[in-house]
Order: sequence, then structure tokens, then C-alpha cells
Amino acid sequence: MIPQISQAPGLVQLVLNFLQALEQQGFTGDTATSYADRLTLSTDNSIYQLLPDAALFPRSTADVALIARLAGEERYRSLVFTPRGGGTGTNGQALNQGIVVDMSRYMNRILDINVEQGWVKVEAGVIKDQLNAALKPLGYFFSPELSTSNRATLGGMINTDASGQGSLVYGKTSDHVLGLRAVLLGGDLLDTRAIPTGVAEQLAAEQTREGEIYRTVLECCRDRRDLIVEKFPKLNRFLTGYDLRHAISDDLQQVDLTRLLCGAEGTLAFITEARLNIMPIPKVRRLVNIKYDSFDSALRSAPFMVEAQALSVETVDSKVLNLAREDIVWHSVSELIADVPDQEMLGLNIVEFAGDDKALIDGQVASLCQRLESLMAAGEAGIIGYQLCNDIGGIERIYAMRKKAVGLLGNAKGRAKPIPFVEDTCVPPQHLADYIVEFRQLLDSHNLSYGMFGHVDAGVLHVRPALDMCDPQQEMLMKQISDEVVALTARYGGLLWGEHGKGFRAEYSPAFFGEALYNDLRRIKAAFDADNRLNPGKICAPLGVDEPMMKVDAVKRGTFDRQIPVNVRSDWRGAMECNGNGLCFNFDVRSPMCPSMKITGNRIHSPKGRATLTREWLRLLAEQGVDPLALERSLPQAKVSLRGLIERTRNSWHAKRGEYDFSHEVKEAMSGCLACKACSTQCPIKIDVPGFRSRFLQLYHTRYLRPVSDHLVAGVESYAPLMAKAPTFFNFFLRQPLVRRLSKDHIGMVDLPLLSSPNLKQQLAGQRAVTTTLEQLEAMSETQRAQHVLIVQDPFTSYYEARLVSDFVTLVEKLGYRPVVLPFSPNGKAQHIKGFLQRFARTAQKTADFLNRVAKLQLPMVGVDPALVLCYRDEYKEILGEKRGDFHVQLVHEWLQNALPARQPVPQSGEAWYLFGHCTEVTALPASSQQWAGIFARFGAKLENVSVGCCGMAGTYGHETKNLANSLGIYELSWHQALQKLPRQRCLATGYSCRSQVKRLEGNGMRHPLQALLELL
Repeated sequence: MIPQISQAPGLVQLVLNFLQALEQQGFTGDTATSYADRLTLSTDNSIYQLLPDAALFPRSTADVALIARLAGEERYRSLVFTPRGGGTGTNGQALNQGIVVDMSRYMNRILDINVEQGWVKVEAGVIKDQLNAALKPLGYFFSPELSTSNRATLGGMINTDASGQGSLVYGKTSDHVLGLRAVLLGGDLLDTRAIPTGVAEQLAAEQTREGEIYRTVLECCRDRRDLIVEKFPKLNRFLTGYDLRHAISDDLQQVDLTRLLCGAEGTLAFITEARLNIMPIPKVRRLVNIKYDSFDSALRSAPFMVEAQALSVETVDSKVLNLAREDIVWHSVSELIADVPDQEMLGLNIVEFAGDDKALIDGQVASLCQRLESLMAAGEAGIIGYQLCNDIGGIERIYAMRKKAVGLLGNAKGRAKPIPFVEDTCVPPQHLADYIVEFRQLLDSHNLSYGMFGHVDAGVLHVRPALDMCDPQQEMLMKQISDEVVALTARYGGLLWGEHGKGFRAEYSPAFFGEALYNDLRRIKAAFDADNRLNPGKICAPLGVDEPMMKVDAVKRGTFDRQIPVNVRSDWRGAMECNGNGLCFNFDVRSPMCPSMKITGNRIHSPKGRATLTREWLRLLAEQGVDPLALERSLPQAKVSLRGLIERTRNSWHAKRGEYDFSHEVKEAMSGCLACKACSTQCPIKIDVPGFRSRFLQLYHTRYLRPVSDHLVAGVESYAPLMAKAPTFFNFFLRQPLVRRLSKDHIGMVDLPLLSSPNLKQQLAGQRAVTTTLEQLEAMSETQRAQHVLIVQDPFTSYYEARLVSDFVTLVEKLGYRPVVLPFSPNGKAQHIKGFLQRFARTAQKTADFLNRVAKLQLPMVGVDPALVLCYRDEYKEILGEKRGDFHVQLVHEWLQNALPARQPVPQSGEAWYLFGHCTEVTALPASSQQWAGIFARFGAKLENVSVGCCGMAGTYGHETKNLANSLGIYELSWHQALQKLPRQRCLATGYSCRSQVKRLEGNGMRHPLQALLELL
């Protein structure tokens, strides 16, 4: 039995007093003090971990002003605050103690779009891709690009002055910020924009907070202008933290505080709103993917591509390419970046041309291709091939692969993982290739592997050396390498922080800036935040405050993870290897990952959040000397006892009375998971939450009782076949209001589906082929068996949607085959979801033995429901290992591809059909929708894929009372909107859960694609 874990760090009473006072004064946002909430904000996309005291989620600028005003009171002057956006920073920019103010949950409104004047006004929590999705129909976009654009907030981009692909033309975020609304500690509002120097001087004469800021800025930025211009590198990606260079225009005629706030990492003020300039979307885009025999060749040939007036040149090395090949993303780009016969591609340059003049762009591309042909013919520059990409869809897919490269590096095999700490160095582009040679020599001298990619047009390289942060020696090596890279980069006239801000690397600032300019940075900080209460330890401390800066070798995730035994870390890989890249925070409602995060906005309910909590749970177990692996091994021998039942009852009673156990917080996060498994393929690290969730639930319930609904769900394959023998009888009771009310209030289940009536046996009566037994098949000759197709039953379609199975039988017959419905054998998926892993192992072994026996007939075995069929491939392999055997159950479309008779292509005619894919299927089998479309095309029908996320049902998740609101909300995110625009009778869905959800919420359901095929036949 797992122990009670009650050693969660205590809360600071002054913080609790502040939160209480805040709510009393009308704060409309959320406050969070639970250990789970704080843990999810203790990490970002870096290697560091720092636990805050509390979190605030404001809903408006007024809420932020209230926080700042209350913080200004004398009684709270010791509290510190850190603004936070999407948590995508790679250097701990938003990690701190004290109170985190998270703008991402609610402050995500686009306030105004003015196309005529070319600007947009947004709140700080708006996500970059969210803004561009709103601008796209208007023909505009916000141009600064970055790999985390689907979860990075604009407030975060402003605070780190983010930039990425295309910055040589489009610039950095600060180049597109027209003005900001910021809140100073104390509650004063500061609206920034470019103003004449004379006006700034008038403001500086006033005895106000704003006046003090302008006085300081004029003294630091104007009076030391020559020193600033001399000292700051002439680099496209230069980031200072406080941009003294551009706070005053080159002609000294304008002052703009915006430039100081951009890149300030939340150390000066809370940025709540921004006015941004927007640009017309280029009408013409062309991509040239150039392949090389080495990464060095790719780097050295990049400059002439920039000279060819390319918008951007992105470089990827062989390590990143090989990781991409192993990921689900590669299927979308493999034809666009095809291998070169007999030559290994060890480097890739992705060169983009864009603009409105098609003739000009095509001429530029043709000129580049001509030169490439010449170089290839001469065997020069290491070029082994190239491909053009002219369609927007292909271009976007290639960049999606490039964007995912960051996360893919974290999926490298072994304990050492490529990590960010020297991954955004910037040097003049003409020196980049030579710089990289020395950089590689440095890493090679330490026998490290590493991945490289970057923006060679701007001289920025992303390098991630592979280190094991659980190893104290390698942690020390990380600091040594950091020091060496700083020195190397300085020799080439560059700097360490070319793109991703300083964060914990601020310790290197004094040496870079020199005493005079560094003191000016401190004077700026003092004007805004004299007491060092906003994100202290970053950028610099205010002049007059002697407090240390954050250090590169500060406390890291590995510091805590190494407290977990190595064998436990290895066995719980799914939770331990999350690298914090945050792809699971993707705002796009059409993305299947992660529905619970999308509907709650709470990062606890995300793969990253659940992995974080599980890591801490394992650490706390280790702290108490408990081995979870030993506990798991002991479970098969454990016997049900009255004493154990009494203990679990007592523990559950204490839990209901509020007795703390950190396990409850982990359980709450796990309960929100829909077990859709999208994370197991969409996450670059392949974090399989349902896998470690089941293991956690199994151990959790050795201490606490299970709810009745868990037993009801896990036993569905036992009672459904019995109830299906008399469906009319049981449906009568299921329809009764009293039964439904008892189910909702006392069992925790709602909208239970009705059994199929007539049942499957009745619907198949009289069909000779389906009555053939397994024994009869075994007795047949191979020739006699040849035309048979074996249909594998699942509990949902067989007992709740029997018409679908009957239709499949008819379809098989019409295609000239003889269908045989195999005896029902429980799948066990529901047992796995609820953490009944011992029962699941027994169920899986029994069914695997049966299916392996059937597989000896060498006949196709076909199942209808994706979630159940894919369970045979995934969860069975996970729980049984080699005992699973080698049986293979196909999905309907997989069988149809080979079973359909060869025929000439049929011209497409008639109204289109629309396919809504099951989230588990479309992520595990990304080609499935195209394969269905190909099958329909063979019958002269057009099938269009509808891009949607999760439907919100996910097996029995949507039927559980506690999940009902979230289930309905998830359905509204994408499915409801899509169905309203399309003819329902032409909409198809492969998943039983999806069809069940639509029927429940829309009044009538959808059909399976096979039923549409039957209609076509």
C-alpha cells in the first residue's frame, strides 16, 4: 500500500494574507496555492525548477492594477511578483519564488483590429498563432516567427523580444510593437509609444513615477549615446534586456519606453496590452530544400542564399533530421524532402522566397536553382540535391517539422538529453561557419553528442549538447561549457543570448556590458522597480540594491529527479522524460492534443502538468523509502482481505474530511485525462499519459477506495453481453427518470447508452456465413478458407451499435468475401483506463491467446472501433511484452485497401462526404484519413477530411457526472461548429465514442464510413 504523502512545502502566511485581501478588494481572476498548481509553474521550457509561493490568473488590466496597487502597501513590501505567459522560455525567464502572475489563462482577447492603419490591439495572453488565425481572413499577419508560436503568448514574446525564422527581413518582436499598456508596482498605469524628445523632457520635469522614468532614460540613453553605440554589437538578433540602443532614435528626436520593456523579462512592469503593427501576407511563397553531404557544407553555402535575397535560410543537421524521421511529423514531409539515392543527407538548408511579385520571386528561385545545378555538376559545396515546394500546404508542413525540431532533440535515446543553455548564440553571419567549427571542437573535446539547427541568415545557431542533469558531474560540466562558450562567442564578436533572452544567464551581463553601461541598466531598473520586487534575479538588480543574480548552475529539474532511484526513473520514463517544451499547450482547438488542457486552461490538466506531478510523487515516495516498482510486483500476489478493505475505507473517510495527501492532487490531475493517447504520438518526447496514469491509479487505489463508477466502467465487457440478451427489458429500466437520477447522483454516470434492439444475434439471423465456427474454419482446407474475413467484436459496436456490425457483414459479402463474426472476447481497454491493471493483464492474455490461435488460420482479422483495435497494438504490447504474440487485427480501412477489387478509377460525382476522424486513430495512424479518401475515390465518391480535435466523449469519460461539463465544452470547441456548417447525413465518423457524443448532443448521430460505402454499392 502506498503511504500518505503529506510533506508538501508549506505556504507563506503573508502570501495567504495578500490573496485574501486581494479577493476582498474585488479581484475577479483565479488564485492558486495548491502544491500541484505551484509545481506546474515551477518549470518552463528550460532545465530549471523553482517553486513559487502562489499563482494569480487575472482577467483584465484592472485585475493586474489591483494586484500592483495592493502590493504597493507597506505591509506587503517583502513580496515579489513574476509575470508569466506561455512558459516557453528556455532560460527560466518566468521562474521565481514569490507570486507568479499568469496572463495566459484569461487575458487572451484580441481587442481591436485596424486593417486600414495596419495595427492590432491585444491582451498579453493572446497566443501568436491565435492572432494570426484571426488576421489570416483579412490578408494580414503578425510577422515575428518562432518555433513555439502555437503556445507562446504575445506578452511573453514582448518580454523576451522574441524572433526566429525570417527575422533578417521581418525583424524582432520589438520592431513591431507600436505601444504598450503596462502596470507599475503600486498600480500606476504606463502607456508607452514613440514620443518627441521635447515631450519626454516635459514629462521628465514632473515629480511623478513616469517623470522619474523619463529622467533616467534620457540621462542613460542620450547622455551615453556614443558609448552605447560603440559597445552594442551590430547584430540582427541583439538582445540587451533593456534596449538602451533603441530607446532613443538615432537622430535623438524620439523617445520610446516600449523598447525598454521589450526584452525586460517582466522585471520592469506588468505588460497587459499591446498595440502591434501587422503586415500583408505575401501572395507568393516558394521554398527550396537543399540537401548536403555534411552540416558544415550547409553552413558554408548559406551566405550566397542570403545574397540571393531569400527571406530566410534555416539550417538543420543530421541528428535533428534523423529524429524527425522517427516521429509522426515525417510522414507529412517525406515526399518534400526525399532522400537522395546512394547518398546520405547530413544537412539541410530550407530557403524561402516570399513577396507579391510572382515574376520576381520565380526569377529569384530560378537563379538560385541554376547556381545549385552548376555547383552540383562541379561537385562543389557539398550539395547532393534539392527540391522545390510551391504550395502553401507543403511549405507549412516543412516549417512544422522544423518547429518540432526543438522538442525532438529531447527524444534522443539514453539518459543524456540535448538541453538548452547555450542554444541561441549569435555571431556575425560571415563568421558563423568558422565559429561552428570551434564550437564543435569544444563539445567534441568533452565527448558530447549534440543537435544543431538555426537561422544562419542571422548568425543564430541553436546548439543543444546532450547531458544528464541527474548526474552531478555533468551538471558541473554544463556550467564549464557555458563559461567556455561565452568566451568563444565573445572572440567572434557575438553574444550568448541572441534570441531567447537572458533568464538565469544574467550573471554574464556585467562582464559583457562593462561597469558603466551595466550601472545604467541598474539605474533603469531602479526607476521602474526600486525595491527589486519584479522577477528579481533577472537582467540586473536596481542600483542601490545589493542582491545576487540568478546563476546558470541554479537548482534544476535534475536536482530533484536524481533523488528518485535510477531503476524507477527508467521504468517510469513517460513521466520522467518530459523536457517542458509545452507542445501540449497548443491553443488550436482542431489539434487533438490535449483536450482537457484546452477546456480548463489549467496546466495541471496537460501532459506536461501530469508528468510534473508524477515526477514529484515518485520523488516523495523515494524520500519515504518506498519503491513503487516493488509495490507493483507485489500486487499479483496480494489477496483481497477484510483488513485491507477496512484500511482503505478509513483512509477514504479521512480524505473526505480534508486530510492532506499529495496523491490526491495527482489523482485530480489524472482524473481529467480523456485517455485519448494523442500525447503518445503528438508530443515530441512521446509522453504517454494514459500509460503512467493507469499505473498511478492502480497504486493510489491500494490506499483509497474506488468509486462505484470505476467498477461499472471496468466491468462493461462482463455485463453488456448478458444485458444484450434481453435489450428491450434493460432499455425499459435505463429510460426511467428514477434510474437515470440514481445513476447520476449515486453512481456518477449520466446519459448511459441504450442497448441495440434488435441485438446483433437477431440482426444476423439467417446469414449462413457468420454462423461458421472457429472449429469449422480450422477443419477447412487453405483453399476453402481463402475468401473468409474474420470480424473481431468489441463491446461498444456489438452491444450498443449492432447495426454497424451487421452493415459491415453485408459490406464484406457485397465485396465477394464470406464474413465470420468471431466469438466475443473482452478487450480490456476500459480496465486499463481505470487502472485495473491486474485485471487488464489477465483479460489481455486470455484474448491474446484466442487471437493468436485465430491468427494461425492466416485470414484477415478486422475490427471496427479504432480505440479498441489500437489497444491490441499498444496497451497489449505494453502489459504483455513478448507474451502478446504476433496476431494482427486490422481496422476497416486497412483491410479495404487490399480487399477491394482492382478497377479503373471512377470519375468523382455527386455531393461530397465528410470524415471526422477519431482522435486516437488520426494521431496513431496519421495517413488514415487520406486512405479513407482513396477508398471512396475508387467508388467515384469524394471524401473530405474535417479537421477537428477531440469530441469530448473518449470512451466513458463523457458519461461520468464529474466530467459532464468539460465533455460538453470540449465538443463545442470544434465538433459542434464543424457539424453546423455541413449536411449531417453526409458526415461520417470512425469512432464509436464520437458517434455516441454527436447522437447525445445533436439528437441524431453520424454513420461510419463503411455504411456510406455500403450505400454507394
